[in-house]
Amino acid sequence: MDNVVNSGTVAFMPMVFSAIMVIVGLILWFFVNRASVKANQQIALLNTLVDQQKRQIVLLRRLCDANEQADEVKHEDAGSEPAPQLATQEEGDDFIRLVAER
Repeated sequence: MDNVVNSGTVAFMPMVFSAIMVIVGLILWFFVNRASVKANQQIALLNTLVDQQKRQIVLLRRLCDANEQADEVKHEDAGSEPAPQLATQEEGDDFIRLVAER
C-alpha cells in the first residue's frame, strides 16, 4: 500500500515544483517591471528638468544681454568709459563658461 501512495506523490512533485517556480518567477517579474517603470518615470522627469533649465539659461542670457546693452547706452549718454566694467564682465563670463551644462 505504501508503494502506491509513494509513487503517486513522486509523480505529483514535478508539477508542484513547476507551479512554485512559475509563481516565484511571476513575483520577481512584477517587482523588476515595477522598478523599471519607476526608473523610466524618473528619467522622463529629469529630462523635463534639463529642458526647463536650458530654457531658463537662454532667458537669463537674453536678460543679461539686454541689461548690458542698457548699461552701455547709459554710459555712452553719461560720457564715461565702460572699459573697466567690461573687463569685470568678461571675467564673470569666463567663470560661467567653466560650469558644465547638462
